[in-house]
Amino acid sequence: MAGVGHIAVGMAAARWRERRGVALPALASSMAGWALLSMLPDADVLGFSFGIPYGSILGHRGISHSIAFALVVAAAVALTMRRAGASVRRTGILAAVVVISHGLLDTLTDGGHGVALFWPLSDYRFFAPWRPIPVSPIGFGLLTRYGVNVALHELVLFAPLFAYAMWPRPRARHASVVTP
Repeated sequence: MAGVGHIAVGMAAARWRERRGVALPALASSMAGWALLSMLPDADVLGFSFGIPYGSILGHRGISHSIAFALVVAAAVALTMRRAGASVRRTGILAAVVVISHGLLDTLTDGGHGVALFWPLSDYRFFAPWRPIPVSPIGFGLLTRYGVNVALHELVLFAPLFAYAMWPRPRARHASVVTP
């Protein structure tokens, strides 16, 4: 994926988490953080710089795209957010859903080597039976005509999540104080 869909998931997660009236700067910051969390599994592309081949379990769509990785990251996020007074369970579950969604969405692409969803139990790389998302080029390939087309395709596919994330919330109604 070009990342557009992953970003949409992160933004929607932030919007859901911040259901209460939150100031726009705080919501934007939360959206950025959750979007980065949703993109975290793709940090594995840094392995190319160190000579780690794509097909290696340490390569792209390997360990970092697994459910086990998502659960470890979710636990770390939940414990970190605990210090800020956030609910450990709610934050942990949402972080797990966001990071697991990355691997699951990548199984819906039409290329690559599949996703090692069940590592460490299995190194097998999975694809979904239905693959409506074109595989995205990695790196500067995103800036090619094909890369831009993939990003636009994802923008259309994930428009409902972007709409949910960005739709204006009704302002909270406060009781007016009448002074004599």
